[in-house]
Amino acid sequence: MARDLFHNIVKSALQKDGWIVTDDPLNIRCGGVDVQIDLGAEQLISAQKAGEKIAVEIKNFVSASKISEFHMALGQFINYRTALRAEEPNRTLYLAVPLVIYNDFFNLPFIQTVVIENSLKLIIYNVETEEIERWIN
Repeated sequence: MARDLFHNIVKSALQKDGWIVTDDPLNIRCGGVDVQIDLGAEQLISAQKAGEKIAVEIKNFVSASKISEFHMALGQFINYRTALRAEEPNRTLYLAVPLVIYNDFFNLPFIQTVVIENSLKLIIYNVETEEIERWIN
């Protein structure tokens, strides 16, 4: 599996936020198909998120065509969410995107509509500080 450019940055950001990375990658077999989600993590210490389990698909959006990357990310998200519902229903899937991309691309009206219609959960991460800036449920 090829790692995204910012894989280790997101992993570090999750750890700073109190998450324990339990799977790198998270491998799931569902309906005869193997999928690999970038990270699996668990929150053990926070009162708000104690015992919560997540899966994180990391995207960097560094290619010339943001919309093509978005199409691919959306397709992966939908497929991975389906697999998780079947095999690990207690785990919530998030799409991790850089803060700059979120501010520039994800705030476009069309992209916002697609995010809402497909119930995408987002983790917005800061590449420079290696920190999570925002969780969007």
